[in-house]
Amino acid sequence: MMVVPILFLVHLIGDFFLQPATWVSDKEKNKLNSPFIYLQVEIHGALTFGILILFQFKLIEAFWISLSILITHFLIDSSKLIFQGTNKKSRKIWFFVDQFMHLMVITALWICIEGSLLDLQQLFSYNIFIAFICILFLTNPASILIDIILSSWEGNIKTDKKEELNNAGKYIGILERIFIFGFIVVNYWEGIGFLLAAKSVFRFGDLNRSKDRNLTEYILIGTLISFGLAMLVGIIYTSFH
Repeated sequence: MMVVPILFLVHLIGDFFLQPATWVSDKEKNKLNSPFIYLQVEIHGALTFGILILFQFKLIEAFWISLSILITHFLIDSSKLIFQGTNKKSRKIWFFVDQFMHLMVITALWICIEGSLLDLQQLFSYNIFIAFICILFLTNPASILIDIILSSWEGNIKTDKKEELNNAGKYIGILERIFIFGFIVVNYWEGIGFLLAAKSVFRFGDLNRSKDRNLTEYILIGTLISFGLAMLVGIIYTSFH
């Protein structure tokens, strides 16, 4: 059903692209007193309605689906803010719980409207749309996911921020995941090996000079998670292509 990728696309854009880090910090600090929690759910509702109308959904269908997204998003995000507290470990757990609940809402909406909406008529267009969502997921959402997974070890890592380009590591990770996804889609698995080897060569000098085992293991874990996540998304996409 078209509604599933549409709602998933809206969720990715609303949660990971239209929500600055300052909003997240303010919400975690002020909980329900933060104006950004209300602003974000309004953005989700409006974005859902606009995209559904763009894809020629009926006005009444677009309205009740958007309203459902707005209400459930507020309830889920409010519960997350109230229960997660300030502990980093708790924050990680509630991040996954929050995302899981949003996916369950999307699934429930799909079940409610199954058979009431037309499927896409052109398979090619559908594949392009799904590929776009996969690539979108491998950018900011995947970076945030990896950052949360690695957050438990951040306290053991000592790096000189003055010698690093701003957000360079983040964009390197995004590019490598997109390359890996592309290699899998065109069935060029050798490219992944070349990419991993190239990254190892460039990283070897830094790790050798630092002589920091914690940093070495941290980078290795992050690299493997990034590569594994991109490969998983690529395999899932090609399996249903």
